[in-house]
Amino acid sequence: MSEARPDLLPPEAVRHVRDTCLCLAAQRAARRLARRFDAALRPLGLTNGQFSLMVALNQPEPPAIGRLAPFLGMDPSTLTAAVKPLARRGLLIVEPDPKDRRSRRLRITPEGVALMRQAVEVWRATHRELEAALGGERTQALRGGLAAVDRT
Repeated sequence: MSEARPDLLPPEAVRHVRDTCLCLAAQRAARRLARRFDAALRPLGLTNGQFSLMVALNQPEPPAIGRLAPFLGMDPSTLTAAVKPLARRGLLIVEPDPKDRRSRRLRITPEGVALMRQAVEVWRATHRELEAALGGERTQALRGGLAAVDRT
């Protein structure tokens, strides 16, 4: 017995989504950017997501996970999972919030700061290459467009 084939969308509908969907275009571009920065940061043992997280920790007072998650565009449980390998490497520590023991704060360690000094240089070089390839005007337009989406 063969399985029934579903009625598929017309090819023109698929092409229309492919060619006009802002979400799909942003996802594809984000994946390509992520792969580019992942490759650049790989020799340091970091992904681009871990790099962003570690940069966000570079502040005098350790941020609470609940405050950091929205900044990174993550939910707290996803952030908690992302923290574990960095904590195992000794790059950050998870500590209780002195004002609310139920809450956790993330503190970058001296080893984390040392790694980030190297990582920022790799990021800068990779970013310069990307901006040169895109051109200054396109880079600014992209930043502006992404910021506008974030505000909607």
